[in-house]
Amino acid sequence: MAKIIQAIRGMNDYLPAETPIWQWIENQIRNTLASYGYNEIRMPIVESTPLFARAIGEVTDVVEKEMFTFKDRDNESLTLRPEGTAGCVRAGIQNGLLYNQEQRLWYMGPMFRYERPQKGRYRQFHQVGVEIFGITNPDIDAELILLTARLWRQLGIIDHVNLQLNSIGSLEARKNYRVALVDYLQQYYDILDEDCKRRLTTNPLRILDSKNQAIQMILDHAPKLQDYLDEDSKMHFAKLCYILDKLGINYEINQKLVRGLDYYNKTVFEWVTDALGAQGTICGGGRYDGLVEQLGGHTTCGVGFAIGLERLVLLVQEVNKNIPVSPPVDFYVVFMGENTAVPAFQLAEKLRNDLPFKRTMLDCSGGSFKKQFKRADKSGAEIALVIGETEIMNHDVVVKFLRENRPQQTISLNEITQFLISLTN
Repeated sequence: MAKIIQAIRGMNDYLPAETPIWQWIENQIRNTLASYGYNEIRMPIVESTPLFARAIGEVTDVVEKEMFTFKDRDNESLTLRPEGTAGCVRAGIQNGLLYNQEQRLWYMGPMFRYERPQKGRYRQFHQVGVEIFGITNPDIDAELILLTARLWRQLGIIDHVNLQLNSIGSLEARKNYRVALVDYLQQYYDILDEDCKRRLTTNPLRILDSKNQAIQMILDHAPKLQDYLDEDSKMHFAKLCYILDKLGINYEINQKLVRGLDYYNKTVFEWVTDALGAQGTICGGGRYDGLVEQLGGHTTCGVGFAIGLERLVLLVQEVNKNIPVSPPVDFYVVFMGENTAVPAFQLAEKLRNDLPFKRTMLDCSGGSFKKQFKRADKSGAEIALVIGETEIMNHDVVVKFLRENRPQQTISLNEITQFLISLTN
């Protein structure tokens, strides 16, 4: 017997019993984005490696340790996308979508990072991303936050997530703050952990969101980024907070929130939850006004967010016990006897034409009615539609109720559609 090949560690199968909740959540996301007038864009999952190095930052954890990178047959370095923003910006520049234009775009699909797999965090994971280009004012930052809040209500999780906000200012402001932060942390160099020592010379702002409690105690007395913000960033953030206050959106200002990628500026935000155990981020984003120019395009401001679907699915399953996930089949057609196959196919196709929002399955395995009814029951269908030789002669179909204690009924084939419609009214 040949050796069984297993899935790659951290890259998971989602089986038919699991996919209905994914489909429901994805549909809620699509409907919410459509209600705000956003348009879908689809990008490749493989991009040129320098795209991510330039966009995300050479010394970020993603680029240094987490990317799936390989050489193709032309010896060109390619990378499975670890996030979606860089690819979306590349697509916008390449296809002329960004210069002197406003765009409100979204995408959904797999991303790849080589990190230790854990619950809700895998090497192949799935994200929904939203990217807005060409709007400078904080009104669009507010709209993105309102959009996510609406989505949480649709998913039944709004009471289990909290919004954290911060402003990280301009690139110049962060440079000045970086000098002050490094000077302060040098005093504690001997007690910094190895990760923080490395970041001290590469990306010191990332030390602010260290999970090491001893480091956080040191940071309690460190210089504050807010003291180094430029006036434009302060005014931008103040107006955003004003809008959110007036619209009743609760938030916490977290001065240690910096996000993990180099391209952010001004507003950054995260929606976090503790309903899954340790506090986890289910959505994060912010402004990246210099990224388009950094990747070769004309100066164009941008803002966006990404939602991790694995963690979102776990949260919805944990706190929403009323998910309206429909069974995979509504009607199951069974048939037996001479010359019944073609009428059974015709009935199934008729129902798919007349009732396109219902799901009709035809039994193709044959056997006795008893065996077919077992398969009908296992399918989850509410109703079995039965065709035998008698039904063929009389142009009828027998309706058998699989989930209700009701007597079966014989209905004319000409009237079956209206009868089935009447059952749902």
